[in-house]
Amino acid sequence: MADRYLSFTATAPGRFLTRRLGLPQPATLRRWSPGQPSLPGGLLHLTAGTSGLDLTPVLARTGLESGTPEPAAVVLDATGVRDVDTLAEVHALLHPAVRSVAVSGRIVVLGAPLDPDDHHQAAVQQALEGFIRSLGKEIGRGRTVNLVRLTDAAAAESTLRFLLSPKSAYVSGQVIAVGAPSAGTSGEPDDRDRPLAGRTALVTGAARGIGEAVARTLARDGARVVVLDVPRAEEDARAVAERLGGGALALPLDITAADAGERIAAELPDGLDVLVHNAGITRDRRLVNMPAERWTSVLDVNLASVLRTTDALLAKGTLRPGGRIVATASIAGLAGNAGQTNYGASKAGVAGLVRALAPRALAEHGVTVNAVAPGFIETRMTAAVPLFIREAGRRMNSLAQGGLPVDVAETTAWLAHPGSGAVNGQVVRVCGQSLLGA
Repeated sequence: MADRYLSFTATAPGRFLTRRLGLPQPATLRRWSPGQPSLPGGLLHLTAGTSGLDLTPVLARTGLESGTPEPAAVVLDATGVRDVDTLAEVHALLHPAVRSVAVSGRIVVLGAPLDPDDHHQAAVQQALEGFIRSLGKEIGRGRTVNLVRLTDAAAAESTLRFLLSPKSAYVSGQVIAVGAPSAGTSGEPDDRDRPLAGRTALVTGAARGIGEAVARTLARDGARVVVLDVPRAEEDARAVAERLGGGALALPLDITAADAGERIAAELPDGLDVLVHNAGITRDRRLVNMPAERWTSVLDVNLASVLRTTDALLAKGTLRPGGRIVATASIAGLAGNAGQTNYGASKAGVAGLVRALAPRALAEHGVTVNAVAPGFIETRMTAAVPLFIREAGRRMNSLAQGGLPVDVAETTAWLAHPGSGAVNGQVVRVCGQSLLGA
């Protein structure tokens, strides 16, 4: 369903009226397209404190040039901030720069891991989280603000390219940790426009909605996509696979079946590189009125099937070294939502799975495990939400609008990227910095 308020505020009368009434004024977000793969404008690179990072080669590959008066992006290297005095440099550097950032621009602050042996460094580096989240809520005009914690600039290249591009339009207020790359799990692809070429990706719940957008985006990036959905959606799944081309195939399968993992492995004897757990259902009702069936069905689809299938595919070696698992959580699991104790529990469970499994899966199988946590995304499901609740969901974030399925898909594609091997155990919200939760 079209966001008529967003369309109205893009007109001259709409801008005048909403400004006079103090209403939200969302900017039309700049998203990726073949004709506009990067942000138009330049890059401003700033440094607070003394940094040991060499960002020059990485930033040179973002497609952004330095030295423009209205930068499309600002990168502030704050990894050398170790005390309150150097923290003041963050203010001194960004204070004059913020106003000049272009509409739909990006601010990325680079921080260091917290040093457990230096409580001053840990305090000011933690302070950066409060800083970027607060700045993200006030900067407006479709601009985003994120924090990346890193020790190796090269390992963070895919992350910086994503955050400094139109692909991250609905990702703001996030803190992303980039570790040291493990041998064999990360590497820049030969073709940057098709980084998943030669790889096979399976997406559950891919016949429609967000799953279809994920499948389409992974195929755009070169992957051979397996479109998995329930048997009753087989016709839709086959239609999606046909549109994707590139050897895509439809796999009608109930992901809650006890042998779903084994059947997937049998269908993919040559192995799998990207596993996207997208299938999910809602059966909303307040706990006092919720029968056991509503609880069990949601937990079985959204969590138990993810656990069973992941365990089976890892045990069988179906996921090849250098593989990626990306699960779908939700801000309902991170912040809670009335009437969704079942759904919230299932999606919080996904986050717990990611954080616990990620280090072991990387060490034992060479596979990373991450999750995306969508907020209010414009789908057929949210279009059916009553008007006033739908409008509240759209406006209750720093970008004052709902996201699109492609926003979740682009974030998934970044986590699936061959160069993202140093991103592991992360739950990244795709919510426009929702005002619910952190």
